[in-house]
Amino acid sequence: MIYLDYAASTPMCDEALNMYNEVNKKMFGNSSSLHDAGGQAAYVLDYSRQRMADMIGGQKEGVYFTAGGTESNMLVVQSILNGLPEHKKHWIMSALEHHSMYNLAILLESQGYELTIVQPDKNGQITVEALLPHLRETTGLVSVQHANSETGLIQDLAALSPLLRERGILLHSDAVQTFGNIPVDVAALGVDALSISSHKVYGPKGVGAAYLKPGTPWRPVYPDTLHENGFRPGTVNVPGIAAFVAAAEMMTEQMELHQQRYAMLRQYFISQVQKESIPLRLVIQESGTETALSHIVGCFFHGYEGQYVMLECNRSGVCISTGSACAAGHHEPSPALQALGASDREALQFIRISFGRTTTIEDLDVLAGILADLTHRQERSLSH
Repeated sequence: MIYLDYAASTPMCDEALNMYNEVNKKMFGNSSSLHDAGGQAAYVLDYSRQRMADMIGGQKEGVYFTAGGTESNMLVVQSILNGLPEHKKHWIMSALEHHSMYNLAILLESQGYELTIVQPDKNGQITVEALLPHLRETTGLVSVQHANSETGLIQDLAALSPLLRERGILLHSDAVQTFGNIPVDVAALGVDALSISSHKVYGPKGVGAAYLKPGTPWRPVYPDTLHENGFRPGTVNVPGIAAFVAAAEMMTEQMELHQQRYAMLRQYFISQVQKESIPLRLVIQESGTETALSHIVGCFFHGYEGQYVMLECNRSGVCISTGSACAAGHHEPSPALQALGASDREALQFIRISFGRTTTIEDLDVLAGILADLTHRQERSLSH
């Protein structure tokens, strides 16, 4: 099997697996227990919190461990809105957000919050000019994804944060796709809150983290919660968290090396597509790695529905996707793709290829061969 869906999930790396086994065997106590076994687990948790804070340029007190990126989004946004003054009932998110944010928006609407969805410019960027007309006295929070999971498009959060800070508006970012792949520094970006996930960086599934800058007002979604300083209920998954941190350390240490490889693989794949005259059009035209994550290649395959292409690849032992795995059961055009100007027809022709640490040129040759075969099949059917 050739796996090219790393933006959906990654296999656990050896560093994470070894850490998970070690902590599970030797430090299995409940981190809230007052005896020595609990104390050992609490020490691991405290150390993990500090290391996570170091990796995102934040403070230990602002790190809260969760069950993943979706839960981080849900809890962080609701907790902030809960903690804001009563008149701050308006919030803003970009049209490029993850499926979980759209689900959250429906819930918050039922609780009396008003949402504005801001569209990107022609380059896919959420700009100061796009945000400014929508800011009100009642606006409490703006949420802009650091990079889109379908296209890899990176947002310039550092350009937005001063505008919001001077108006007393908080900025949250879903950094699930960027953390471990490009530098994520909460101070440099100017964000007040962040969401990240373990299984995107070769850690275990069911683990994530939220960051809330100390001093940011928030109130728990679940009152009287005891764990994670009241942020989230339930016994803390210390082995999973330790494994997450081990994987994240590996990824951040090797970040530049991975990015160079991904950029090379991307260019190679695009050259093969051109050589074979495969009717693939990139959602984001090549303009350098500053604007898009190198390892995510989102494109439209002209003449075929994305789901058909994905199934044909799967039949040949190659795993690709048709977008965010969290929206896999929904066969409607993606709001993010529509926001970037794709028609409904184009959006349904979307496929996503994403590279990982073990992806090779040979893997991409196999994929290009499958796509070339589909192209020739299409040409033959048109000529009859």
